[in-house]
Amino acid sequence: MDSAKPIRKIVACMALATAMAGSGSLYAEAQAEVKGERRDPLEYVAPEFRENLLRIAKMRGDMGSVRYSAELLPRMREGAARYLRPQETLAEPAIQEQMIAGAAGAPDVRVYVIGAKAGESRPAIVHMHGGGFFLGTAKGDLPALQQLALKHDCVIVTVDYRLAPETPFPGSLEDNYAGLKWLHNNADKLGVDRSRIAVMGESAGGGHAAMLAIAARNRGEVPIAQQILIYPMLDDRTGSTVAAPYWRGHLSWTPDANVFGWTSLLGVPAGSDAVPEGAVPAREKNLAGLPPTFIGVGSIDLFVDEDIEYAQRLADAGVPVELLVVPGGFHGFQMMVPEAESSKSFNAAVDAAITRAFTVAEPASANNKN
Repeated sequence: MDSAKPIRKIVACMALATAMAGSGSLYAEAQAEVKGERRDPLEYVAPEFRENLLRIAKMRGDMGSVRYSAELLPRMREGAARYLRPQETLAEPAIQEQMIAGAAGAPDVRVYVIGAKAGESRPAIVHMHGGGFFLGTAKGDLPALQQLALKHDCVIVTVDYRLAPETPFPGSLEDNYAGLKWLHNNADKLGVDRSRIAVMGESAGGGHAAMLAIAARNRGEVPIAQQILIYPMLDDRTGSTVAAPYWRGHLSWTPDANVFGWTSLLGVPAGSDAVPEGAVPAREKNLAGLPPTFIGVGSIDLFVDEDIEYAQRLADAGVPVELLVVPGGFHGFQMMVPEAESSKSFNAAVDAAITRAFTVAEPASANNKN
């Protein structure tokens, strides 16, 4: 095994975070925040993550400074594409690229279908990639999703939804809903059991998955068996009108990045009194009837408070929910330091949640129809 591969992966992931967060040494940035009696933010990081973070810090000093603006967005996307080049896909399970019909008046939507086999009846996942609503592509996640499909013997449809700010809400939601409905309508051809369809995403993808689950419940066309939300981006008020402790969101996804991402999606400033209905899961008043939910997040992730609160509200609404908070975990920790024991435990918990979802015989979402 090439021992350098994990480090290259970590460096690539942190390089993207750096391109979004700014320049200079990670340690220097952390020290700049330390005022008075404040502790160094690195002290809040789990010890098993620190060594790699400091190693990465020495490699990233020439990244340059990136500010958040629509004008500089092409530069951010170029940097993301340069440092997060897609890995080679596996020979199996097979990947099919499809263009499917979008919402009325909207362009067609590109989806990638992994592991489809007509004549079978297997579970499926509709996946949405991360990237703060303004970065990323579905193609970049294909190798990891192939591994996931193999592990759970399932079909995966990942949606290449349109990005903000060029396409504000509800464009991306409608793209994702088109992917969900296409999967449901073509279940026989794809070898999918319609009663075992989950939605899943990481970061902004987790926010998209939560939006999609709410839309599916409200529209009553497609049952969803489970939502798997990995450190999901759920609340536009975080970093805008709601401040986080200084050590949260310091090492990866920052409050400034969050404000830019939400403002890009919403078409109004993040934290505004009025936002488009259905765009912000944390602002949804009624969470009853949503599918069983897994939420996983690190304790120093910018999203930890909103994710904990969302889990609590789901539980109060009668939704079965599992919440996992990893001590000292920052945003994307399990991708950046995959060999850490906490990362392995986190990934095992995600796998267990998917397994449980796929063993449920009946769809769990209320107010849905086959």
